[in-house]
Amino acid sequence: MRLVTYSVGPAGPARAGVRVGHRILDIEAASRVNGEPLPASVKALLAAGRGAMSRVQALVKAATTGAKSFSHALHEERAVRLLPPVPDADKFLCVGKNYRQHLDELVKSDLLKEIPQEPTAFVKLNSCLVGQDAKVARPAGIVRLDYEPELVFVIGRRALGVKKVDAMDYVAGVTILNDLTCRDLQKREVASGSRFWTAKNIPGFGPLGPEIVTMDEIADPYDLWMTCSVNGQERMRVNTRDQIWKLPDILEHFSRYIPIEPGDLFSTGAPGGVAVGKPNAAELFLKPGDVVECSIEGIATLRTTIVAPGEA
Repeated sequence: MRLVTYSVGPAGPARAGVRVGHRILDIEAASRVNGEPLPASVKALLAAGRGAMSRVQALVKAATTGAKSFSHALHEERAVRLLPPVPDADKFLCVGKNYRQHLDELVKSDLLKEIPQEPTAFVKLNSCLVGQDAKVARPAGIVRLDYEPELVFVIGRRALGVKKVDAMDYVAGVTILNDLTCRDLQKREVASGSRFWTAKNIPGFGPLGPEIVTMDEIADPYDLWMTCSVNGQERMRVNTRDQIWKLPDILEHFSRYIPIEPGDLFSTGAPGGVAVGKPNAAELFLKPGDVVECSIEGIATLRTTIVAPGEA
């Protein structure tokens, strides 16, 4: 399944939906046709458990074969705005320094002082998240805006003290993050020892989506090609098998003492190939007018447009 959070119109409320062909089925509205209403948010839907997810699957099948009964709950995709698929996660943890090639890039750019010996992460704030086709303003005075396509795991049930062997049982699906990074600020924050990462939490610097692809559609999360293109030109292409810390390592590490809740997100790090690691970086940093597409090849694409200040 492809779960989304969407709104109708610029001021419409955020609603949980699921793709049915080229349309979006409102899950709560559709569920009222035959039974008790399901939750109207993706986070609450995941928290409702596997029974709720099975009902959503049944709704997709019913709407595919009998669309007339669900016409009140179906929207053409072009008529809705796709928001971050989980806009209100309790925790969005971004695992850093998780691809060897990217580690080399950071070291050479003086953005990394030492190689971590276990998974590390910073917090991505919900306030910086935006959805599909968002316009993201490059702040005034910033010239080194970089792209970072990342595979994100969405947690489907409460996890505390999870062991590696069981970790994937807690995953609902995957989505994509473009972890936009202000390298100007990042270099200063590394030098000062800051662990807040303002460079990654500026409003708009968290394009996320366009949907959650449930794990039944992912044959192997560690044989996926992540790509990034700018204005139609491919900038990077890397396989997720190159991650140092896999999701089982990550979930075991972070759930040791802290409960991980349904809807929580783990982004698994930037691959090698970002602008900052290239000799012609100045030409590659993102500029107003650039269209950035981050993809799980053959599965989903997240599209973002960079604009000048005041145009977002």
